[in-house]
Amino acid sequence: MPPELSVILPNYNHARFLPRCLDAMLAQSVPPREIIIIDDASTDNSLEVIDQYRRQHSCIRLHRHNKNQGVVSGMNDGLRLARGEYVYFAAADDLVLPGLFEKSLNLLSKHPQAALCCTIGDWHEESSGYHWQVSVGMASGPSYLNPDTLVRLEKKGLLYIASHTAIMHRQALIDAGGFLTDLRWHCDWFALYTVAFRHGICHIPEPLARYNIRESSFYKARRGDLHRQVIHRLLDYLEAPAYADVAPLIRHSGALFIFGGPILRAMLRRPTRHQYLNPVFLRKNLWHSLKLIAKMILPAFVAHWYFRTFYRSHTESQPHIP
Repeated sequence: MPPELSVILPNYNHARFLPRCLDAMLAQSVPPREIIIIDDASTDNSLEVIDQYRRQHSCIRLHRHNKNQGVVSGMNDGLRLARGEYVYFAAADDLVLPGLFEKSLNLLSKHPQAALCCTIGDWHEESSGYHWQVSVGMASGPSYLNPDTLVRLEKKGLLYIASHTAIMHRQALIDAGGFLTDLRWHCDWFALYTVAFRHGICHIPEPLARYNIRESSFYKARRGDLHRQVIHRLLDYLEAPAYADVAPLIRHSGALFIFGGPILRAMLRRPTRHQYLNPVFLRKNLWHSLKLIAKMILPAFVAHWYFRTFYRSHTESQPHIP
C-alpha cells in the first residue's frame, strides 16, 4: 500500500474553480486520505460548493478563517491539521492530471529518505497564452536524486522543483519551519529547496499537473519595494544557523539565479553576501534576466516558438488537459 496523502487546498473566492479542481483530485487512481480545504473568509459562494462536496465525500474537511489571513497562513494551517505522512498543496485554479498521486506515492515508498516527489510541470499563462513545461531533463526515468546530484543538475540549469507537482514529506517540511510567512510568494521555493538539499528528492519525468498563471495569481504579486524586502529576508534566512546546512549547496549550485536582478542587487549591497556571486550564479542570473526581458519585448509568435522549442519535453507525450 502506498503511504497516506493529505491534500491541502487554500481557497479564497474560487468557487468557480473548485468543482474542476476537486473532481480531478477525487478521480485520482490512488485517492488522498483527506482533502483539507482552508477557506480564507470567502465572500462568494465557495462554502455552498464545498458543502455540496462534503456531503458526498467524507474525506473532505473544511477549516474556515473568520477573517482573511492570506494564502501562506492557510498553507501552514493545513500543514498543522494534516494527518497523512505526505502532503500536497493544491490551488483551486490549477489541475492535477491522472496518475500524479499514485505514481508519486509509489516512488516515495521506494525512497523514504526523499523529502518530496515532483514531476514535469505544465505551465499556462492566461494573459499571453504562453504554454511551457519546467523540470524537463532532470532524469530519464522515475528516480531518486540525492543532494549532490541536485547541485550538479542546478549547475547545468536542469533543476526545477515545480511546486504545483510536489508531494512532500510532512515531517521534513515541519522540520524546515513550514512556510515562512515573511517570505510571502517565495515561501514555497524556500521550503522546497531547503528540504530537497537536505534529503534529496524523487522525480517523475512526466507532466502530471498544470499550473495556470492568472493576473490575480499570488505568483504575479512580486513587484516593488515589498518584493525587495522579501528578497533581503530570504538571504537573511540563508545566513541563519537553522539553514547553515543547505546554504552552501544553494550557493555552490547557483540556485538563487531564479530571483533575477533583485537578488543580484541585494547581494551587491552587503559584503557578507558577496560569497553568492560565483561564476555559476552570475552566468545563470544574466541568462535568466535576458530571457525575462525577451519575453516582454519579443513579438508573440517569436515568444511562442521559443517556449515550444526550449521548454517542451520532446520525450514525453503532451498531457490531455480538458
